[in-house]
Amino acid sequence: GLFFLVGFLAFISFPVEAAVKKYQFNILVKNISRLCHAKPTVTVNGRFPGPTIYAREGDRVIVNVTNHIYICNGVESGKTYLLRIINAALNDDLFFAISGHNMMLVEVDAVYTKPYFMAARPYFMDAPLPVENKTATAILQYKGIPNIVLPTRPQLPASNDTDFALSYNKKLRSLNSAKFPAIVPLKVDRKLFYTVGFGKDLCTTCVKGTRLLASLNNISFVMPKMGLLQAHYFNTKRAFRIDFPDKPPKPFNDTGAPLAADLGTAHGTRLSKFAFNSTVELALQDTNLLKVESHPFHLHGCNFFVIGTGIGNFDPVKDPSKFNLVDPIERNTVGILLGVGPPFGLEQTIQLLIMLA
Repeated sequence: GLFFLVGFLAFISFPVEAAVKKYQFNILVKNISRLCHAKPTVTVNGRFPGPTIYAREGDRVIVNVTNHIYICNGVESGKTYLLRIINAALNDDLFFAISGHNMMLVEVDAVYTKPYFMAARPYFMDAPLPVENKTATAILQYKGIPNIVLPTRPQLPASNDTDFALSYNKKLRSLNSAKFPAIVPLKVDRKLFYTVGFGKDLCTTCVKGTRLLASLNNISFVMPKMGLLQAHYFNTKRAFRIDFPDKPPKPFNDTGAPLAADLGTAHGTRLSKFAFNSTVELALQDTNLLKVESHPFHLHGCNFFVIGTGIGNFDPVKDPSKFNLVDPIERNTVGILLGVGPPFGLEQTIQLLIMLA
């Protein structure tokens, strides 16, 4: 069998002219009846589930969202509420808090965790594009409390509080109980080392004549003309290559001073091929190529164990002794964070290592 590690799910596609699809989403809370019971539900355009977005590969989708959810009414004192919090800020990491309350984290990516108390402003550092450093707010209002009572703002970590973000992530552990065990594979069939960063490309229509490119091992992905799964199924020749390197072709100090020279970033539709049911250890290393940034990593259709994190360059000799192979957190999406390392103020990176089977 074959296993392909790619950054997206490919669908069967046919050559059509790209289109621009525009949608207006109005978010509000209304009573929705299910199984003869009505309860307040977040809806999109008055519907739950919300409307479907129809698009083909290559289309441009523009969604204008108007949020009417600023007040959460009817909260009763003494009751326990389950909140599902979804980060929709793409590659920005966010802090979340409710003033005057503690929250207990019990689940991440649909996997139970050891209960962890948390009381946590957006956390994002330098980015290649300007961003607004604003704090989004909403009001949680208890039942019976008049509207004239002014709410208090929660105390949030500073937007550059790397220590807090690191400490929070390191405390995440799988539940690892008899009913929900963490079955961590100990025999590794293949070890990979991927550097995550930016490349630079000529662009006559862009500002300064260049554009930034996301890259893995200094290779920027080229969108194929047909779906990858379709090409594999029909054994289509030259649709992709299966020679994506297990490590960067040219090693260097990943967390040193940002490089401004021509990086020689390659382009291609290149994949990694694995035997079915093999165990892969993958070290993801953020870099200072041109600029540092947080990079979200998602493995479609699979979960993985986060068995180690750290600041600076990954050391394949010393770092494995620090791996958590007992109760590592299980994820399907994880962020390779960035940070600022005092006292020098130099931007450093956080190494992430995952294991999947």
